[in-house]
Amino acid sequence: MTKANKKKICIVVSSLGKGGAERSSGLLSQMLFDVGFDIHVVSVLNTIEFPYKGKLLNLGALKDENDSVLGRLNRLRVFKRYLRRHNFDYVIDNRTRIGLFKEFIISKLVYQPNKTIYCVRNYKVDLYVHSNRILAQFLYGNAYKIVGVSKGICEKLIEDYSFKNTKVIHNPVDTIENKTIASERTSSEDYILFFGRLDDTHKNISLLLDGYAASSLAEAGIKLKILGEGSDFEMLKLRIDALNLSNDVIFLPYMSNPNEVIANALFTVLTSRYEGFPRVLLESLVLGTPVVSVDCKSGPNEIIVNEHNGLLIENYNTEALANALTRLSSDTDLYKHCKANAESSVRKFSRQEITKVWQDLLK
Repeated sequence: MTKANKKKICIVVSSLGKGGAERSSGLLSQMLFDVGFDIHVVSVLNTIEFPYKGKLLNLGALKDENDSVLGRLNRLRVFKRYLRRHNFDYVIDNRTRIGLFKEFIISKLVYQPNKTIYCVRNYKVDLYVHSNRILAQFLYGNAYKIVGVSKGICEKLIEDYSFKNTKVIHNPVDTIENKTIASERTSSEDYILFFGRLDDTHKNISLLLDGYAASSLAEAGIKLKILGEGSDFEMLKLRIDALNLSNDVIFLPYMSNPNEVIANALFTVLTSRYEGFPRVLLESLVLGTPVVSVDCKSGPNEIIVNEHNGLLIENYNTEALANALTRLSSDTDLYKHCKANAESSVRKFSRQEITKVWQDLLK
């Protein structure tokens, strides 16, 4: 039930499509709207795919019409006027923030620092904060808060920049929506699943392929499904051919709602070089699907309890990955234990629990 709350919140996003950070931003708008905040969403790009709640200012539509220098200045003017007209209590900026001059204009001339919350959604913090400590302090040191979506991110922000205004607020998982998918597998096909952007520099899917090839899964008839799209699709196909896995690895196109594919997987796998607070792990576990993940920076070790809801292994170690894949697929008792604990292990990250933390911050 919606509660009365007159505070106005502007959530600024790069877009509402494709990525986990974008999905989390859309979910944040729903969470805050549902507890009574007056929510406005501003999207920089014209990609509106994920659910959101509140009023939308789609700057991306203006960008599609005119992306010249004058067009960019006009979008900035429209954005600034929108903020001033509505006099928001808080602006929550979820964008990646690259480009010193642009971010100087936005942070100092468009936003009001004491009303601004900057979100950092990846351990690669230079996507969000200028790498120079002095400039970073100048741009963001007097912001109301810098929210990191994992403990690891906030620790890095404090270590690298000496920020004193950080706060951990984990990405939520939408347990209400996801519970509409049965946690029991309804498919007789045995497969493990990777889902996400096909970006090997970030996701290190090459490690996944090498680990799968070195495991016993293909021999046991357990396929590897890779769901997503990205620039490394052709490279990955060539690697699969080189590993003689063309009959064992199946590519699936990007889906905005892959719950059924996730729920029917034996388990999902994450092999990234770095993350933030990976939604792929949350979305798997809430559907009752165990996980195998490398212990990358950051997030997996805040979500996975080894041998309780999945397996957490050393990163960049093909042998360790192969052994983990084989073990979770063949050790029936371990698998049943991890599967039984999967959904309950992420209840502390439910939208209800994370909403309470945001409400406390936005008092």
